[in-house]
Amino acid sequence: MAISNPFDTNVQLVFDAGVDGEGKPVFKKRTYSNFKTDSTPDQIYQVAQALSSLNNLPLYSVQRVDKHEIVE
Repeated sequence: MAISNPFDTNVQLVFDAGVDGEGKPVFKKRTYSNFKTDSTPDQIYQVAQALSSLNNLPLYSVQRVDKHEIVE
């Protein structure tokens, strides 16, 4: 039976950068690496809020990106 072992967690902060010339929304992303794989959503959100306060653009969303190794 195959199992999944988490080995890396990254967090992407997506910022609202307004609209382009055609009126479509523009987003800017910042990726932060090396989060602990057992971080809770609350912990990640608190860090994301702190990091977003360093940016001039409003925070649109927080995305967690987990990487897993599948082994037998």
